[in-house]
Amino acid sequence: MSHLPQGHMRRLSWTRTNRPSQARTGDLPQALTNPSAQAHTGRPAQAHTERAPQVHANPSSQDRNHQSSRTDAPRRPPRRTFAPLLAATAALAVLLPLAACTPDPAGPAPEPADDGRPRSGTVRVLASSELADMEPLLEEARKATGITVRPTWTGTLDAVERLASGKADGAFDAVWLSSNDYLRLNPEAARRVTSETPLMTSPVALGVRPATVRRLGWDPERVSWAQVHRAVADGKLTYGMTDPKRSNSGFSALISVASGLSGAQAALTDADVRAATPKLKEFFAGQRLTSGSSGWLATAYTRRSTVDALINYESVLLSLARDTGAGTSTDPAETPADTDAESRTGRDTRTGTDLTVIRPRDGVVTADYPLSTLTDATPEAKDAVRALTEHFRSPAVQREITERTLRRPVVASARPAEPLSPEPRRELPFPGSRSVADGLLSAYEHQLRRPSRTVYVLDTSGSMKGKRLEQLKSALTGLTGDFRQREEVTLLPFGSTVKRVRTHTVDPADPAAGPAAIRADTAALTAEGNTAIYSSLAAAYDHLGPDTDSAFTSIVLMTDGENTAGRSAADFTAFYRSLPPARQITPVFPVVFGDSDRSELDRIAALTGGRLFDGTKEHGPGSLEGAFEEIRGYQ
Repeated sequence: MSHLPQGHMRRLSWTRTNRPSQARTGDLPQALTNPSAQAHTGRPAQAHTERAPQVHANPSSQDRNHQSSRTDAPRRPPRRTFAPLLAATAALAVLLPLAACTPDPAGPAPEPADDGRPRSGTVRVLASSELADMEPLLEEARKATGITVRPTWTGTLDAVERLASGKADGAFDAVWLSSNDYLRLNPEAARRVTSETPLMTSPVALGVRPATVRRLGWDPERVSWAQVHRAVADGKLTYGMTDPKRSNSGFSALISVASGLSGAQAALTDADVRAATPKLKEFFAGQRLTSGSSGWLATAYTRRSTVDALINYESVLLSLARDTGAGTSTDPAETPADTDAESRTGRDTRTGTDLTVIRPRDGVVTADYPLSTLTDATPEAKDAVRALTEHFRSPAVQREITERTLRRPVVASARPAEPLSPEPRRELPFPGSRSVADGLLSAYEHQLRRPSRTVYVLDTSGSMKGKRLEQLKSALTGLTGDFRQREEVTLLPFGSTVKRVRTHTVDPADPAAGPAAIRADTAALTAEGNTAIYSSLAAAYDHLGPDTDSAFTSIVLMTDGENTAGRSAADFTAFYRSLPPARQITPVFPVVFGDSDRSELDRIAALTGGRLFDGTKEHGPGSLEGAFEEIRGYQ
């Protein structure tokens, strides 16, 4: 992540309060600003707000959550609202493809393959991965408006870098992130956004097992970040959190914790971060789960009954409770701390525990999920984005959003879903400069968090000769620039048996030496032998040993074929299940590559609590290089 000089940054010092009910206005289509538009639509025009991003005058100086399975959300008949919302000059261009949607007696024509190019009636959106739970609502929006949304899922901070680098130019019409706060600190990304409209909100929150709440003697309505820190520092509380460098929920949590522990009364400064560093080190020593996505983090939490809490968006925590069990507990023996207005609990049937959702009283950062139009989008695409925002901000759809996703509505006429506490909480301001935000991220990566220990189990059998081995070497070499200080990296190449195993640590006193040694070992890899997948995985667990508490441990498996030597799948399953629970918590992240058996690798991921990644494409997301980079969020 690039860093820009302090003098080039725009400071943000506001405190956002009562944001869901505040209107932000900008250039609106006539149907939304002219009262006479009601005559065309047959209903009152909805309040639609946009805000232009604040960019320095000189441009050169400036997850998937668990998808709700709820089926009883209010439903409504489809409404055709797209055409009345478009300017007259664009109406014909849009109505023609919509007319083509009329059923044909001969049957519908097959939908053309999505090649990523502009298409009439389609909006290409670069979107935060945690918004994947909105896909059913995107389909309903298509039926109601005639507009198809083509999302490309990515991490929020990765999306900002993609915009800033120009890699998104011409490929997308809009960006839909958890928050644009970080985007505004990057002048190259900010100048590519012409308007933004918040569609819903969700604050950072702490989800705690009720037994832990009782043990700590907490009143959930009065818990502060200082109390949470004290419990962690005393060894009484452990938790999981997504990776702040790759997930906006983790970044927002990092800012919330740093602000709460620094005592900052305004936007965080470098001095605030330095003052809070000792407490932050104590706080992050209690982190036991990390992840590149909120959905996987929630799944991992259900497997780890020894982890006390999760820090994530309120909607993620409430959805986890709802989607894995019954609703609010009604046990008459519960203490008031489990049933007050600030606590919302749900039964997790896989772990036999409830989840108490707490918003610390000294403040949190809130995501507002703005749908933002890109400056180089076509006029038709910009009109389509306006129509989509009007649709999603209508009271009926706002009610459906809050019921399905447990995010908070942004229009006053829509009531939040029942599990959402109505009590307000202080909104913490975002850091005022890019240097502070990036400095906080860097401190977390290299100083504050627990280090990582990863074994890369690499297929170097005979089938990897030639291009495949070169792809592997290129991907590993590119990854060395991303290794963190204090990180331990082991290369475990295998063929018929495990080959030479080499381990390197990134020493803060000489951070270049470790990556250089890894590059040298990578260059020396050769391809020969059969494919002993399961024997090599067992060797990786043996290499890591029993110490899984001092670091985030994981195993990355890359293979281009099926197991042809050594232990069988059944042998490995028996081996894994015989491990002590403390060693079983190490997940395996297999990468599908070449001719590897996807189902076999998926079973390995399911057995060990890992996740399958795709490395089958030549370049970009879905390539081996992209898979290795994506896995970084889980290490």
